[in-house]
Amino acid sequence: MQDLEGFWEEAAQELDWFRKWDKVLDRAEAPFFKWFVNGKTNIAYNALDRHVKTHRKNKVAVIFESEEGVRARMTYYDLYRYTNMLANALTALGVTKGDRVTLYLPNIPHTAIAMLACAKIGAIHCVVYAGFSAMALRDRINDAEAKVIITIDGFHRNGKVIKLKEVVDEAMVDCPAVETVVVVKWADIPVDMTDGRYVWYEDVIEGESTHFETRPMDAEDPLFILYTSGTTGKPKGIVHVHGGYQVGINRTLKWVFDIKETDIFWCTADPGWITGHSYIVYGPLIAGTTTVIYEGHPLYPTPDRMWKIVAKYGVNILYTAPTAIRMLMRFGAHHPKQHDLSDLRLLGSVGEPINPEAWIWYYEKCGESQVSRHGHLVANRNWDVNDQPGALQCPETWFGL
Repeated sequence: MQDLEGFWEEAAQELDWFRKWDKVLDRAEAPFFKWFVNGKTNIAYNALDRHVKTHRKNKVAVIFESEEGVRARMTYYDLYRYTNMLANALTALGVTKGDRVTLYLPNIPHTAIAMLACAKIGAIHCVVYAGFSAMALRDRINDAEAKVIITIDGFHRNGKVIKLKEVVDEAMVDCPAVETVVVVKWADIPVDMTDGRYVWYEDVIEGESTHFETRPMDAEDPLFILYTSGTTGKPKGIVHVHGGYQVGINRTLKWVFDIKETDIFWCTADPGWITGHSYIVYGPLIAGTTTVIYEGHPLYPTPDRMWKIVAKYGVNILYTAPTAIRMLMRFGAHHPKQHDLSDLRLLGSVGEPINPEAWIWYYEKCGESQVSRHGHLVANRNWDVNDQPGALQCPETWFGL
């Protein structure tokens, strides 16, 4: 690239900044580069606050479907208010800029809300994949020196209830730095709340204001720590910052996915991985589009669950993993053929290299070989929350409004 700094400066100007940078790139301590030196911003402001000041205020930000079939939609204004309530609640619990908050949650709206609430405060979130063991969770909590944990009583996966709170109980035996564990009531199963550090999510947000002044952050201030899987040694915490990260993912979505704010974007990853951070939560919301969040297993209760979701919500861009594609291949092409997938205009693959056979099946059987001629902007899906049969607005009891 002939003008590296000019390229990224142009990309950064697409976002809102409280203070413009003095220098695009500081190479003085290479390889520890600094981007947008002295720039002030906050990724949550670009994902939420700026949108509620525009025509996107009542646009659908999140479409959620639980494994059990509960459906909900929340607008940008809904998501903004829910996030502000949690940001106020965390502040009341003593969380301040630079504190670490571990999120041990499945793929539900609360995960996005918690990530954004931490970002608003300037706290550093650390999302731990909900499939990890108590030992893996403990190691990540202690390494990050987390002050607060946000978790859940249980969630649905492949027809079973995963009792996530019990895993936290086991980890907490050896997590001395943790002051508070906030528990979301989701599966409505009995849990032990006798440890004085445990509080219900619904209780901590009760009565909190829906207004919160998003904190200006330096471009180089940490946003989140995400740990490697640990399969090849001790997990390593990778730190991403507010400034460069938001610029990078916003440009990626535009260049790789040709994202439009009228798109329905579904990344099937888990929020415990970097793909989930970037392409379930931050990227689509910064772009002002609609992101799909699905709680459950892609094969439950039948192998066509993914295609039902694509057809039901008119998904335009589907971003999934080669592992998932190969799994779906085993159940046959008749499953995607049963559903109207004509709104799909772009198929993406992420996670590991994809073999030619899997890509060809994905392209021909799921995209119906149409994506190459389907590159125009599809029908506007900027829904009102009530314009689809059976659509539900987010139950107010979920978030305290």
